Amino acid sequence: MNKDELKKMEEEALRQIREAENMSKLNEIRIAFLGKKGQFTNAMKSLRDLPKEERPVFGQVVNEARSNVTEKLEEMKTALAAKAREKQLESEVIDVTLPASRMELGHRHPNEIALEEVERIFVGMGYEVVEGPEIEKDYYNFEALNIPANHPAKDEQDTFYITKEFLLRTQTSGTQVHEMEKHKLPIRMISPGRVFRADELDATHSPNFHQIEGLVIDKNITFADLKGTLAEFAKQLFGPDTKIKLRPHHFPFTEPSAEVDVSCFKCGGKGCRLCKGEGWIEILGCGMVHPHVLEMSGIDPNEYQGFAFGVGLERIAMLKYEIDDMHHLYENDIRFLKQF
Repeated sequence: MNKDELKKMEEEALRQIREAENMSKLNEIRIAFLGKKGQFTNAMKSLRDLPKEERPVFGQVVNEARSNVTEKLEEMKTALAAKAREKQLESEVIDVTLPASRMELGHRHPNEIALEEVERIFVGMGYEVVEGPEIEKDYYNFEALNIPANHPAKDEQDTFYITKEFLLRTQTSGTQVHEMEKHKLPIRMISPGRVFRADELDATHSPNFHQIEGLVIDKNITFADLKGTLAEFAKQLFGPDTKIKLRPHHFPFTEPSAEVDVSCFKCGGKGCRLCKGEGWIEILGCGMVHPHVLEMSGIDPNEYQGFAFGVGLERIAMLKYEIDDMHHLYENDIRFLKQF
């Protein structure tokens, strides 16, 4: 390649740069002339074919031409960037006189509202909120709660087993066993969390729901302590005029056991649609911790006693806000959530 050919190559490069309409085209020109296989690179490689005395002069000419093209590329790059920016600003112009777009705010879920209310009540009574694993050992979910392998109560709770040893917990009571095994007495705790049972899906049942279990272990604990605690809980949750009624029941992990009804907070016990005309609404199950459960966790039942209770979080939310179908709590319909 001689100087005339080099001059023509430079002029062609400058012409193409002037006519480039966008960054993409400009990059193609850079690669074609300055890239590893570009024309100026090939011109430098041709130096080896020239006589030694001509190489310095020709090399200088090539470098000058290359510098000119590089300079023009940068100038055009700056110009195209400014042009693109100007075009973008024109397309994104904002009319500040227009009304602002309305921002949709999220809404607290009724389950979350009910849970915070329950936690506030029990924390105010000196309880600790403790969480446990959703994937639990069969031992903690059943055996440590006085429900051995052949116990009828195990058949009543259709369980999602992962292996023979591990399952999706059917109740949050296993968290209480974990805490009792730590032997940090006394214990005052509630353990809210998600539980799983193979229930048929209907207006009041779901295979995935939430429970709140409560446990107190201390010296000289009696059934009267349990009744007083639940009476105060009901008053703070449903109103100061709320009363409770205990009915004998059976749970494997408590003895004696009871189911608790609260007086209807809507009609005051007179009878209405919410309480189905009975004046009372079933709310939770409770009882004194079975001595065998204490023994399995390494606690002496002759020295320590305790009570436990369990309530469904969805049950509370549905009662407080008169929700007639549990599915509304899971569908996340914004029209439903806006009510809270």
